[in-house]
Amino acid sequence: MSTPPFLPLIDPSGSTLLPSLALLGPVLIPADLVQAVLSTLPSQASYYVQAEETNQDLISFLDNGAYKIVITPSQLEQLDGQVPKERLIVKLTEDQLEKSSKQISEQVSGLYIISSSVHTEKSLGLSNIDIYLQHPSPKPLEILESIKSSRPSSYVIPTEFLAASSKTTSTHLSITEAFLSPIITDRPDGLYPTIVSSSNHSIKPLGLVYSSKESITEAILTQKGIYQSRKHGLWRKGESSGSIQDLISIKLDCDSDSLIFEVVQYGTGFCHLPLQKTCFGNFNGLSKLEDTLNSRLQSAPEGSYTKRLFTDENLLKSKIMEEAEELCEANSKDEIAFEAADLFYFALTKCISKGVSLKDVEKALDKKSLKITRRRGDAKPKWEAKINGDTTEPIKPESKPTEPVPKSFPEKDDTARIKMRNVTLSNLNKEEQKKLLLRPVLNSLAMIDKVKPIVERVRKEGDEGLKAMTKQFDKADLKSNVLLPPFTTPSEEELPLDVKKAIDVAYENVKTFHSAQAEKEALVVETMPGVQCSRFVRPISRVGIYVPGGTAILPSTAIMLGVPAQVAGCKTIVLATPPRKDGSISPEVLYVAKLTGVTCILKAGGAQAVGAMAYGTNEVPKVDKIFGPGNQWVTAAKMLVQNDTDALVAIDMPAGPSEVLVIADHTANPIFVASDLLSQAEHGTDSQVVLVGINLSENLLQDIEDQIDIQAKALPRVEIAREAIKKSVIVLVKTQDEAIEFSNEYAPEHLILHLEDAPKAVEKIDNAGSVFVGAFSPESCGDYASGTNHTLPTNGFARQFSGVNTLSFQKHITSQLVSSEGLKVLGPSVVRLAEREGLEAHANAVRVRLAELNK
Repeated sequence: MSTPPFLPLIDPSGSTLLPSLALLGPVLIPADLVQAVLSTLPSQASYYVQAEETNQDLISFLDNGAYKIVITPSQLEQLDGQVPKERLIVKLTEDQLEKSSKQISEQVSGLYIISSSVHTEKSLGLSNIDIYLQHPSPKPLEILESIKSSRPSSYVIPTEFLAASSKTTSTHLSITEAFLSPIITDRPDGLYPTIVSSSNHSIKPLGLVYSSKESITEAILTQKGIYQSRKHGLWRKGESSGSIQDLISIKLDCDSDSLIFEVVQYGTGFCHLPLQKTCFGNFNGLSKLEDTLNSRLQSAPEGSYTKRLFTDENLLKSKIMEEAEELCEANSKDEIAFEAADLFYFALTKCISKGVSLKDVEKALDKKSLKITRRRGDAKPKWEAKINGDTTEPIKPESKPTEPVPKSFPEKDDTARIKMRNVTLSNLNKEEQKKLLLRPVLNSLAMIDKVKPIVERVRKEGDEGLKAMTKQFDKADLKSNVLLPPFTTPSEEELPLDVKKAIDVAYENVKTFHSAQAEKEALVVETMPGVQCSRFVRPISRVGIYVPGGTAILPSTAIMLGVPAQVAGCKTIVLATPPRKDGSISPEVLYVAKLTGVTCILKAGGAQAVGAMAYGTNEVPKVDKIFGPGNQWVTAAKMLVQNDTDALVAIDMPAGPSEVLVIADHTANPIFVASDLLSQAEHGTDSQVVLVGINLSENLLQDIEDQIDIQAKALPRVEIAREAIKKSVIVLVKTQDEAIEFSNEYAPEHLILHLEDAPKAVEKIDNAGSVFVGAFSPESCGDYASGTNHTLPTNGFARQFSGVNTLSFQKHITSQLVSSEGLKVLGPSVVRLAEREGLEAHANAVRVRLAELNK
């Protein structure tokens, strides 16, 4: 049985290697790192999970997408045949290997051996089983030689010993050398046949090319389609044509003498012939239909049937149900094929309208195939009734909360206790303590690929492209995406007086605090007689502020971004927010826009709004810096445009899931502590929630845990909070200094201090986005109306970033005024330094002035 040359074991140091490692095959993730790593791993990547010696739900790892799981012999015994052997690898020591390897090998697909010697299937007397070797003290150069000689066994290498480089060193194994170690060729030119396959169209290959070790190495390191031309040398696909490829995976065939590259193809296509997508002709069947529908989505004329399907959800829904019924009633082979084709057409239209590709559907099928536990699969009551001829309406379940709740939660007992896990910091070694600091590592490459076409369309088509995507995504058919002042004050019916007063309070507090931050005078320093240096502040002329919206109402974000822009003196303030279906925006946001002096409201959301602000259109002013939170599409678009030199636009800060760290001592009120933790947990399932308890009594800790369970179950977003709390942790420490040291290492977005002397503790806080001091300072106050800003650094970036403030909307300019007397004193030093650097023109600019002064 073939195994990859090496299996990367992911540790906290491995986040930067993940994009390259994901190309080469499965990665092995320790159970306690799964949540952090999966958020950064490309969606198409396969992974194994290394279970721990705890009472973990092993099957849940497989149900949630792990291809295989590494377990101990005792865990294998506990599973008792519930899991197919193809999904299991057993970890053995040398002693266990000698005693029971043959017996265990009949129940699993692989053996994971901790050993300093080389083992293969043959040496163990086993066949048809994978062997994974982990050296207890790995030495990269020796491992590389062992990989070459011990095939078909595979080495397990912790990522701390791996490097994205072309050569192995004494300290790090090159992932490219390790991957290429088994590759062979019988061609005189030493090249390897390489099939190129489209990630979006898996039915037909794009073409056949050739690779060399040099081209494969560069492809792995850059994650781009790079090959070896037999005539022209290294061939970086798209370098001249613009039809570039992002590399998704590389696989060796069973004989290790040819490869397949799976890529995302951009531009006109792979083939050099015009109007031909692949070297084997154009796509057909479902792939052809997908291309056609994607094209129609962009350019179908108004009034056409396809355009109606894309814009009229009820029509499309009716057609899908109609065709599904006709397929159910079809009997002959031809009828079934005909009706199935119709159903595929309308179902794929639905997919394309929502940004879902055939490849996404295939991934969903693959993920479903990995599940071990399965539901019974009975039809829903209304369909059973329809088939049985019962036309009465089935009893509908109680309506669900109107707040969006993720649909992917596994079935669970709603009465199950909602509980954070506990750890005692002093009981953990250094590596285990480091793991407590981990969040999902930011890696937006996959999302950036998805937003590129959206941003590019706005850049090329301007206002027309923006209007088309607003109609597609926000269901609002606008004549213009721009609303200019003067803005109408919403009526009391639209904006109740109590809400308006609450906005006024928040606005005044935030404005008071941010006005105090503004620099009133220039800094002037005489560094030596006759040499005066100064620094003065100027507003960023044009800024964009993104306010998530649509069905949501977020005046707080509009305040937090609009006020510092107003106070800083920005001349152009573009507020982007998604419109409602009738083309309007929420009266709350409109009211704040008027208060804060917004000069343009952009009625658009998502990546298209970011693109419009970054590049500008005929109607939308181009901005110089973009601020504001948003979903993963908005975040990816901000990261994309800030790296485009044509856009010349900055962004506020890197973004990640929202987070809170609460420090509590014996004086803490358990009701308050639990409410603070849950106010963060309800943000999303990826929210980061940490409680650091200082010498808490068993009773106080129990009271806090009880309150978390009680208060969470009373929330409308209980399922979101349940998932967030499941991944959260209570860290128990002995002293306040130990708690603050941990907090400074964690660098939380929000830090809440439930301490006997909370104000005194603030003196020792080095890293945090915003600090909430004392029992009566909940995070909610800072989020809405106390005066501080709620746009804060996440993901540990509080170590080097500030939250949004007045200076975020300004820049500093320095100046110097050197008098003739000052130049006589300073000039000789400048000349000497310039000469030392070999910059004679610099030196001469001073010399000619000194000569003039000495006449």
